[in-house]
Amino acid sequence: MENTILGAILFTVLSLVVLYFFLTREHKNLPPSPPPLPIIGHLHHLKLPLHRTLHGLSSKYGPVMTLRFGARRIVVVSSLPLAEECFTKNDIVLAHRPKLFISEHLGYNYTTIVTASYGDRWRNLRKIATIEVFSSHRLNMLSHVRRDEIWQLMLRLARGGFGSHHRVELKTLLSELTFNIMMRMIAGKRYYGEGVNVDEAEAREARGVIKQIAGQGGIRHLGDFLPILKLVDYDGVMKRVVQLKEKIDVFIQGLIDEHRRKKGDPELADSMISHLLRRQESQPEDYSDFMIKGLVIVLLIAGTDTSSLTLEWIMANLLNNPEKLKKAQEEIDSVIGSDRLVEESDVSKLPYLQCVIFETLRLNTTAPLLVPHASSADCTIGGYLVPRDTILLVNAWAIHRDPELWEDPLRFKPERFEGSGGEKQHKLILPFGLGRRACPGAHLAQRVMGSTLGLLIQCFDWKRVSEEEIDMREGPGTTMPKVVPLELLCKVRPSMEKLVPKD
Repeated sequence: MENTILGAILFTVLSLVVLYFFLTREHKNLPPSPPPLPIIGHLHHLKLPLHRTLHGLSSKYGPVMTLRFGARRIVVVSSLPLAEECFTKNDIVLAHRPKLFISEHLGYNYTTIVTASYGDRWRNLRKIATIEVFSSHRLNMLSHVRRDEIWQLMLRLARGGFGSHHRVELKTLLSELTFNIMMRMIAGKRYYGEGVNVDEAEAREARGVIKQIAGQGGIRHLGDFLPILKLVDYDGVMKRVVQLKEKIDVFIQGLIDEHRRKKGDPELADSMISHLLRRQESQPEDYSDFMIKGLVIVLLIAGTDTSSLTLEWIMANLLNNPEKLKKAQEEIDSVIGSDRLVEESDVSKLPYLQCVIFETLRLNTTAPLLVPHASSADCTIGGYLVPRDTILLVNAWAIHRDPELWEDPLRFKPERFEGSGGEKQHKLILPFGLGRRACPGAHLAQRVMGSTLGLLIQCFDWKRVSEEEIDMREGPGTTMPKVVPLELLCKVRPSMEKLVPKD
């Protein structure tokens, strides 16, 4: 047994050495690259936050550069023209996803809309998501869910906030809001706050799974880059991911089975699972349980954390720039007044509110490196060769702070998106990606963020907890959380007390 393991280790090391020389000598005209170390390549550069590390390297080696993470070649693009080249001229070639350990297990063996390779299966998944989940008709049908959950958040914030400010921790409240919205849209269930419509044991179990799903973005498996590490689960990551996948699968299958048992229940009739199960009756191959589970896990992972974190960044920016908060509040007071509450349909009438959202998506991109792409064939980017099976990372965070694109790029300035000139600026940000693999849930995210932010500003006066500016440093993770969760002081605005009940 020991001889077998030793032989496998020696074989892997030898293979990496051969691969090292193969990768460094095989191709000409690759993008510029820092000097690699033997075997590990540039893995020693993997310092968090990664988007800042890559931005520092690209400042030295150029807007398109090559890195080698162990056995995998990476190309990093950090300019908008090159990103547009990736997803126009090379859109089909770069429409694939890299094979990674996390994607294999939490992406149902690379079969979800996010992890699947480009092809007929992916096109069918995209069609189903676009028509059956994210169409305007489906989103409008479930608008009452979003309205009710956002109102529940307002009631929680109002407690203790009449006449004087009280302290609230927004990160947790916003995270619970987006998970409740998504779970009610998916399965007709809410698991956080008052009015939980399941028994406590189920709610506790579901919250545990959801918390683990939210934390999966920070998981890394170096075995993706150094195959020798796949032989031994040296840090327990492989075991944790497999266990999490099993928990998630049991949880989601349980939701599907319950919907099947309670067919016709009016409380579940409009949920996404019920809708897809009705489609399953006539098209069982396209709407299998396997496909439904894959769609649910994507919605839970990609559709919750990003929206709640963006709202947290928005509020932090506004409180560090109180004149911008006042301007947004005055717009709402002028357009909506104080006799009714902001509705989802009102957001289109509040251009400055939308500018605030766009500016935060630019300055605090919650998916700073977007979702990785992979090349299915050789192609060129910026005149350089990008070989087949290269992982592509687009540093949207760097593009959104490029001084060649943005005047005073580090300043929070929503006004840059105002008026006819603002329409041009909109095309310079890519928080939801570009090309055929851009996020299909962008419209849902914008609806949630717009209506939530509108009510937060309309109903409450906000203050920082101290005279010091809010800490704007980023924490670790693929979705760029704040390193310090946002705490603020809030009070119901006197003009809104008649619309916000005390109890």
